[in-house]
Amino acid sequence: MTTTDHAGTVVLVLTCLEDITADLVIKVLHDRGATVVRLDPTDLGQGVSFDSVIGGGSPTWSGNLRTPTRTIGLADIDAVYYRRPSSWGSAHPDLRTAAFVTTEARHGFGGLLHNLPRAVYVNHPCAVTRADRKPGQLQTAARIGLNVPPTLVTNDLNAARTFAEKHGNVVYKPFRGLPQAEDGTAGAIWAQRVEPSTFDESLSVTAHLFQAEVDKVADARVTAVGNQLFASCITTLEGALDWRRADWGELSHAPVAVPASISSMLRRYLEAYGLTFGCFDFALTGPEEDPRSWVWLECNPNGQWGWLPDSAGIAEAFADSLTTQRTRP
Repeated sequence: MTTTDHAGTVVLVLTCLEDITADLVIKVLHDRGATVVRLDPTDLGQGVSFDSVIGGGSPTWSGNLRTPTRTIGLADIDAVYYRRPSSWGSAHPDLRTAAFVTTEARHGFGGLLHNLPRAVYVNHPCAVTRADRKPGQLQTAARIGLNVPPTLVTNDLNAARTFAEKHGNVVYKPFRGLPQAEDGTAGAIWAQRVEPSTFDESLSVTAHLFQAEVDKVADARVTAVGNQLFASCITTLEGALDWRRADWGELSHAPVAVPASISSMLRRYLEAYGLTFGCFDFALTGPEEDPRSWVWLECNPNGQWGWLPDSAGIAEAFADSLTTQRTRP
């Protein structure tokens, strides 16, 4: 791919200041000659401004977006790479005013960025929000035909005990990570085995996800970007239940071929949510060439992939999706 293949293509990258994954895609876009505008929407009023007009005979928004380094027409943005912008917020000392400012910015500026007139989104934030709920993920995967392990979502103590008695080894998985600490650091609760003897009435306080443990030999991470799939078999020295909590320096990655039937179902899954990109996690229970060995666990519609051995190829695939489409999905 030459550096002038996509000269004139304008790509808006919505992400926070420090985002190594976005950096990989931006470098490829620059190498292809695309114009890249990087923006964290929460910087509105801090060197970022915009104006937009509609009506009076114009059916779409027109105007300009200004950052400290660029001014770009809203109608000139060909594609939006929606990565991980910061959470909306305001530093105003009055809490009520801060809440008002935050809400107005999210609905006004954010609403505009979600509806740019000619842009292709990878992925559209509304699609990401819809695809980010695990109950919906599990149902969509099961309907498509993917092998989904028995799963219970509940706040009922008796239901949890009955499920555990029926399925033996049971795993608990959180729906989201822990809230940020006061110092801004993020926490995590990994998938973990649970003993039914520890279940008590505290289960009723919130929703819990329990899943029958899969007797696996390895894990597989499949990164889908457009029509391209990048798959790695992941193993740990100690055979960790959740490889994310293992020593990442000791993770073993090996390329793995995705069976044709699984590939077809993953594309159908993305289509169901209107996604261009997704990170799929599978447990492998036997030979990788056997589709029955692929047990679906989840799909992160905005997952990390910069740490994978084939990250360079994934970055190229993202650049393909952002520069070759000309109409919104």
